[in-house]
Amino acid sequence: MSQQTFNELVIKHFEKLDLYTTAITRAHGKSHPEAFEVRELFETINEKVKESGDNKPDLITEFVQLRKITENYTIPEDVCETYASTFNMLGEVDKAYHA
Repeated sequence: MSQQTFNELVIKHFEKLDLYTTAITRAHGKSHPEAFEVRELFETINEKVKESGDNKPDLITEFVQLRKITENYTIPEDVCETYASTFNMLGEVDKAYHA
């Protein structure tokens, strides 16, 4: 299977990520405050993608911050499947962005 491009993953994941990043702040925000930072960074990424049109947006800073606060998208042991899916999708998008 070929690796999906950044733009393909934006189309595939961003609507779900918008819902999931909000959901994980509600479900896990007290025990995982990084969920709020993940939500804020996703909102910034999403906005930059929309503003860039057909051009590749500059998201290097946001992905560096995401990797830092998520410990390279390491899924905590005490979270739900939505939290895990959020980290997996963000990791895929990050990898595709840098491909």
